Amino acid sequence: MDFDWIFDWGDMGMGGPRRRGRHRGRGPGRRFFKQGEVRLALLSLLDDAPGHGYELMKRLEDRSGGMYRASAGTIYPVLQQLEDEGLVRIQEADEKKVYHLTEAGREELLLHREQVDNIWQRAHGWKDWGSAMGPETAEIWGSWGRLSKAAFKAAARSDFENTERIRDVLDRARKELEAL
Repeated sequence: MDFDWIFDWGDMGMGGPRRRGRHRGRGPGRRFFKQGEVRLALLSLLDDAPGHGYELMKRLEDRSGGMYRASAGTIYPVLQQLEDEGLVRIQEADEKKVYHLTEAGREELLLHREQVDNIWQRAHGWKDWGSAMGPETAEIWGSWGRLSKAAFKAAARSDFENTERIRDVLDRARKELEAL
């Protein structure tokens, strides 16, 4: 079985491995938000505290550990939609539009509480991933990729006993690295 499709290990620049296909990005191989989730994330952030557009973009980035950077082209149309739906209201402050959650917005959040919790749980995972992705780690990407590829290939052609051995090798390597 060929596992080259997982990562293209040929270019290990500062941003980590290039992903093949349409999901190129900073995170572990897929888009940060699924369809409709930016809307719920913004409602959730506004439930925490009102904010203007740029501030909300920064809060999204912070919640993902820098792994997701919202663009104005993403955030402002969603905020406009939320206002049109009556889920947020705008109040001018210091020549900026500050968005506030309405009662209808709180009700919308309650209807989708589990989905919102899943968004932030996933964001926490991306944040953990992002904390290990600084420039100082770029040097180990190639080694990590070759190790992962070898482990997947060995597991694909092995029986249960060999799979246990593969897991033991990887666990020993992890423990040794954690001890550094």
